[in-house]
Amino acid sequence: MRRYIRALTLCTVFAVLSGLYVYSKLVYSDVPVGPKRVFVPPRVPGVRRGAADRAGPQNTHWYNRYIMRQRGQMEAAGASVQSRPEPPMHLAVVACGERLEETLTMIKSAVLFSIKRLYLHIFAEDQLHASFMEALESWPGFIRSRFNYTVYSISFPSENAAEWKKLFKPCASQRLFLPLILKDVDSIVYVDSDILFLQPVDQLWDFLSQFNSSQLAAMAPEHEEPRIAWYNRFARHPFYGRTGINSGVMLMNMTRMRSTFFKNDMTSVGLRWEELLMPLLQKYKLNITWGDQDLLNIIFHYNPESFLEFPCQWNYRPDHCIYGSNCASAEEDGIYILHGNRGVYHDYKQPAFRAVYEAIKKYAFGTDPTTSLLEPLENELLGTTHTYCGKSRSLFTKRLTHSLANINRKPPHG
Repeated sequence: MRRYIRALTLCTVFAVLSGLYVYSKLVYSDVPVGPKRVFVPPRVPGVRRGAADRAGPQNTHWYNRYIMRQRGQMEAAGASVQSRPEPPMHLAVVACGERLEETLTMIKSAVLFSIKRLYLHIFAEDQLHASFMEALESWPGFIRSRFNYTVYSISFPSENAAEWKKLFKPCASQRLFLPLILKDVDSIVYVDSDILFLQPVDQLWDFLSQFNSSQLAAMAPEHEEPRIAWYNRFARHPFYGRTGINSGVMLMNMTRMRSTFFKNDMTSVGLRWEELLMPLLQKYKLNITWGDQDLLNIIFHYNPESFLEFPCQWNYRPDHCIYGSNCASAEEDGIYILHGNRGVYHDYKQPAFRAVYEAIKKYAFGTDPTTSLLEPLENELLGTTHTYCGKSRSLFTKRLTHSLANINRKPPHG
């Protein structure tokens, strides 16, 4: 009998203790245990961010860009379980001064027509960073899904920064330093801000696959007709080929550019890209007219095996029609890339160029491209036939018509 009483007593004690334990858990369940976690965004090594990024999480532009970047990384990581996404095409541009709207119109043309995803590297003066991000983030989701971007501060070697920045147009020589700044990028398309794509960037990107084992850069010739060409008539320095090259559209394999030793006329020893630029400027700065473009002409004059020349339809400028049509590839297949140098998008000297720029700038995302872009452009071009370029108006719309077919496509799955 005593054994039963003892067993009952022990059971009662255990029951009371268990009840107290459960009660304490319920009472203190809302109190966190352990140290509080603070989320600190990771810093990406080797990437220079602009003023908006340096402001940190208190800046809404920075925060939104960071969250979108993190979201994209997480989505990409999830998708990679099934298949590795195709790497993007890299496109770089430099914008200083009053080039914001012009640069955004260039980006708009690139994103509208491209098939594969783009990664934009935008080098701009610090006061333009917020405007670039606000504009790009305001574009509709089906457009934003086609590209990512980073905005960088203008950056030159510190000991000669002022001299490089004022060489030719403001900040234009930034393109020379892309291989040294974007060290993790293999290849890139550089374009001036006054470029308009009338054909997908993909077709230009495909020239990379045409490089042989020694080629590392591709550009179009400055002129096709030597009788009206500038370099062979006026240049006081070496230049590439018969008529020189134009650097407004430049395709670069930057991995090769960083590792190659370039022949030159200053030493019998080959020099790396970063060793070559400043000595060239010091030697030729009193003889060059077109700044960094002239330096590129000098480099590839001595290293022609490193260069691939692509047709003038990939860099069609007023020079190709101002005195009559002299770009055979454009006459055959139309203009692929329009280059509005000499400010022709913003004056009335070459109204055909201005008409294309205004049509793309005014086009509203998501609207019918035929009625909202192509037809208004064709009507404007009818009023330009008093100029030589206007007489070739069909060249301005030939490739554009094909490119517009995919303008409102849905992004590929994943």
